[in-house]
Amino acid sequence: MWTQEIQCRGNESQIHLCSTSPSHENNCSHEHSIGLLCTDIINVRLVGGHSRCAGRVEVLHRGQWGTVCGAGWDLADAAVVCRELDCGEPVDALHGVHFGLGPKAIFRMKNAVCTGSESTLKKCGFMQPTEPGVCLDKSAQVICSEVRLVGGSRCSGRLEILDDQTWVSVCAAAFDQQDAEVVCRELDCGAPVQVLREDTFGKGDSQMWTQEIQCRGNESQIHLCPTSPSLENTCSYEDDVGLVCADNMRVRLVGGHSRCAGRVEVLHRGQWRTVCDNCWDLADAAVVCRELDCGEPVDAVGGAHFGPGSGSIWTNRSLCTGSESTVKNCGSVNWGFYDCDHTKDAGVICSGVRLIGNSSCSGRLEILDDQSWVSVCAAAFDQQDAEVVCRELDCGAPVQVLGEDAFGKGDAQMWTQEIQCRGNESQIQLCPTSSIKNSCSHDKYQGLFCADKKNVRLVGGTSPCAGRVEILHRGM
Repeated sequence: MWTQEIQCRGNESQIHLCSTSPSHENNCSHEHSIGLLCTDIINVRLVGGHSRCAGRVEVLHRGQWGTVCGAGWDLADAAVVCRELDCGEPVDALHGVHFGLGPKAIFRMKNAVCTGSESTLKKCGFMQPTEPGVCLDKSAQVICSEVRLVGGSRCSGRLEILDDQTWVSVCAAAFDQQDAEVVCRELDCGAPVQVLREDTFGKGDSQMWTQEIQCRGNESQIHLCPTSPSLENTCSYEDDVGLVCADNMRVRLVGGHSRCAGRVEVLHRGQWRTVCDNCWDLADAAVVCRELDCGEPVDAVGGAHFGPGSGSIWTNRSLCTGSESTVKNCGSVNWGFYDCDHTKDAGVICSGVRLIGNSSCSGRLEILDDQSWVSVCAAAFDQQDAEVVCRELDCGAPVQVLGEDAFGKGDAQMWTQEIQCRGNESQIQLCPTSSIKNSCSHDKYQGLFCADKKNVRLVGGTSPCAGRVEILHRGM
C-alpha cells in the first residue's frame, strides 16, 4: 500500500509530476484501495464535413486536439479512421484545405504511415516529411461511406445506413434502382445487379430507417441524396432492402498483349486513374497480379511503357508490402506532389503461367487462357518451352520435364494448343502456338521441375556472406 498523499493541480501531464506529502491516514488497508473509472473517449474525430464521418482529421494527444499532415495521406490511413469511428468504408482520402486546415498542434508536422489494419490511428507510425514546409497547407481529410452491405460479400448484402451514431436497416419501400446505383458506386462496386425486397441476407438487429431516399443516380454518396418521410408506415424486418452489386475489379492492365500485362489503372469513385511510376516496384506489381489472378509478377515497368493514359493520376508513390488484397489498400508517400504526368505511368507484366506443386519452381504446369487457368498437354510441350517457363518464373534451368500425372490431375481444363518456343522468349505467352493433332487425356498433364536457385548473391567480398548485392531478375 502506497500511503503518500498525491497533490495534483489537475493540469499535469503525468501523475508522477504531481507533488506528494506523507499521508495523514496511517491505517490504510487493502479495503481502502482506490478504484478509478475514466470515460472511454474517442481519440480521433472528423471536423468540418457534412457529418461526423467526413472532415478534417484531428487526433487527441495528451489533452490537445491536433491535425495530421496531409503529405502521404492515403486510403490505407483513411480506412483506419473510418473503422475507428464506425463509419463504414473509406470513400476518399483528401489533403489540403477541403475541410479547413485546423489547429496547429503537434501532429500537423507529421504524416501517418498506416498499413490499414490498425485499430486506431494513433497506433500507426508517424514520420517527419522530408520536404521542408510540406505540411503547412496540407491537412489530412477523410470521407467515409456511412453505408454498408451486411451478410453477403463486399458488394452484396443487407443495406444499412449510418444515422448519426447508429446503423439502421432501410425499408424496401424507401429504396429504388437509382438509389442502388449510388450505393454500388460509393462502395467501389459495379452496377447494381439486383435490389431484393425480402429477407435474403438475414434480419439483423438494427433499427429500421423509414425515410424515403430520392437519389437522381449521379450522386457520389447516398447521404447527399434528398430524403422525405416514407409513405410506408408499416415496415417490418421482412421489408429490409438487400442489394447485389457487380463485384467488379478495382484495377486493370491496359495496352499490353493480354489482360495480364499493361498500364496499371485503378478504379476510384467511378473513374479509372493511372498510377505514377515513382517508387513502383515488384512488391506493387505482385499485388496487381494477385488481384487479377494473373500469376507471379514478371516485371514492374514505368515511363509509360504501355503508352500514356489520360485523366487523373491515382497516387504519386505507391508503397505496397506485396501482401495487400488490392493495390488500393497499399500505402503511399508524399501523396499530392503532382510531379507525375502520363509520361510516367506505371505498368505491370504478370507471368500468366504457374506451377502447381510443392514449390514455386516445380509442379503441374498451368497457363492462363483469357480468364481461366488451363493445364497443358504433355504432347504440346518440350525442352525449349520449359526453358522459357523456368526463366519467366525466376527459377533456374529446367531439370526435368515430366510427361505424366506427377503432380496430381487438378480440376483445370486441358489446353491442347502446341507451344512452339525457340527458347529465348521472355514469356510463354509470346511463343507461337498451333493446334495439336492427337487427343490429350487427363493422365497426360505436363509437370515441370526447374532448378530452385537463389535470386540474390554477394559478389566481390572476402567470403560468400559479404560483397556487392546482385539480384537475379528475368535471367539477368
